[in-house]
Amino acid sequence: MHILIIGAAGMVGRKLTAALVKSGQLRGQAISRLTLADVIAADKPADFTGAVETLATDLSAPGTAVTLAAKRADVIFHLAAIVSGEAEADFDKGYRINMDGTRYLLEAIRQEGIKAGPYLPRLVFTSSIGVFGAPFPEAIADDFFLTPLTSYGTQKAICELLLNDYSRKGFVDGVGIRLPTITVRPGKPNLAASGFFSNILREPLAGLEAVLPVSKDVRHWFASPRAAVGFLIHAAEMDSSALGWRRTLSAPGLSATVGEEIEALRRVAGDKVVSLIRDEPNPTIIKIVDGWPRNFDTKRARALGFKAESTMDEIIKIHIEDELGGKIGG
Repeated sequence: MHILIIGAAGMVGRKLTAALVKSGQLRGQAISRLTLADVIAADKPADFTGAVETLATDLSAPGTAVTLAAKRADVIFHLAAIVSGEAEADFDKGYRINMDGTRYLLEAIRQEGIKAGPYLPRLVFTSSIGVFGAPFPEAIADDFFLTPLTSYGTQKAICELLLNDYSRKGFVDGVGIRLPTITVRPGKPNLAASGFFSNILREPLAGLEAVLPVSKDVRHWFASPRAAVGFLIHAAEMDSSALGWRRTLSAPGLSATVGEEIEALRRVAGDKVVSLIRDEPNPTIIKIVDGWPRNFDTKRARALGFKAESTMDEIIKIHIEDELGGKIGG
C-alpha cells in the first residue's frame, strides 16, 4: 500500500501520518511506502520501516500535480489549502491554492491513467462546512444546498463538484469530507478566521492570555483533531459505492456556543484558567463568522460509520491528553 499525503506538514497531516504509521496498515494491507508533500518538507516518521519520500512543493505550481500523480499512490489524502481568513484577504492566492491546485491534481490523475494505463486511486478530499451560507435551518441536513458566503467556502464548493464529476466519469474514486472546525488545534494561532475557537481553550490551558473576538452566544460546529484523523482514515477504507454520486459528506461533530466552550473549560480546568480569556470584539471576524453554519444533522455520515465527540468537555480533555501530557498550565 502506497499512500500520498498532500498537506502532510500541517497539523492534521502530521497527526494522520502518525496514526497511519502506528497502525501500519490501511484497507487490510500493509503500508510499505509513504509520500509526504507540502510547501515545506514534512518530518519523516522515525518509527516507519517502509520507504518514505518527503517533497517540498506547491500543488498549484506548474508540473507538481503531474509529478505526484506519476507516483501512482493507492490512496491520496488531499489536505492542502490556505485557511478561511487568508483566502478571504487574498482573493488570487485563495483561488490558486484551494481551487486550481485541486483541479490540477484531478486532471493529472486522469492523464496518468490515459498515459500509463488504468489508475483509479482513492482520493480523500478535505472540504469545509464553509460551503454553506446563511440563512440556515436549525440543523443543516444532508440535502441542504451550497451557497457559501466566503471565497474559501466557494473554492471548496467548486472542488466538491469537481470531485463528483471526476468520480462519476471513473477517473478517481473520490470521497470528500466537510470537516467541522477542528478544536482544539495545537501549536500557535494561524490565519483562520475560526482560530479563536481553539485559541480561547488552548492558550489558557497553557497559562497564556487569549482574545475572544466575538460574543459568547456565537454557535458553531466542532470536532477534535483525533476525530478528524478518524474521519480521513474511515473515508479511505469505506465502500465508496455507498455514497452514490454525492461524494462529499458533512462529518459528525458537536454544536456549541462560545459560552458553552468557556463553561466546559471552567468545568475541566477551573476559574483561574477561564480568567485568562479577554473580550476584544473584531468586526472583521464577527462578519465572517455570522455567515457560518452552526449545527448539522449528519445522519448520512453516521450511518456510514463516521464518529465524533458528543461533549465539549471530551474535546478539551482530548487536547490535554494528546498535547499537554495530561497537565494544565504553562
